[in-house]
Formats: sequence, C-alpha cells, structure tokens
Amino acid sequence: MEKVRRLRAMGSLCRQQAAYNSMNKWKLLADAECWEHLAELELSSHFRECNVGSSTSSLDPPGEKTPATRDRPNGPTLQTSGACNE
Repeated sequence: MEKVRRLRAMGSLCRQQAAYNSMNKWKLLADAECWEHLAELELSSHFRECNVGSSTSSLDPPGEKTPATRDRPNGPTLQTSGACNE
C-alpha cells in the first residue's frame, strides 16, 4: 500500500508542476495520468493477492464453496477490509 501512496504522490507532483509550467503542461498531465494508472494497477494487484490468499483454505474439501463464495456464483470479489489491508 505504501507503493500506491508513492505512485499517487508522483501523479500529484506532475499535476502541480503542470499548473506552473505552461510549456510542458500537456506532457506533465500525461505523466500524471500514467502515475495514476500505475497506482491503480498496483492496488488491484494487491487486492487480487489478498483474495487468492483468503479464498483458499486447506480445510475445505475440493469443489465445496467457502462462506466467502457460497452466495456468489462467480467466486469472490475484491475485498476492502481484512488482514491484507495496511
């Protein structure tokens, strides 16, 4: 999660610089968008890893749905709370 914070900070710095540097405004805004995109990818990767760890259990028989997936036919969705969040 620290990496996501740093990536978003870089995007913020690019936007701030774009406000004061009209010659490079569009390049800096594109850079900011790129940093934000990288932050989103990192965040989705983090939650994907959390869901893989929390949706599998060595005690569950193969093919049996866990409590997290029992009511959802397509499996688990992204978690927003739990041990993986920092």
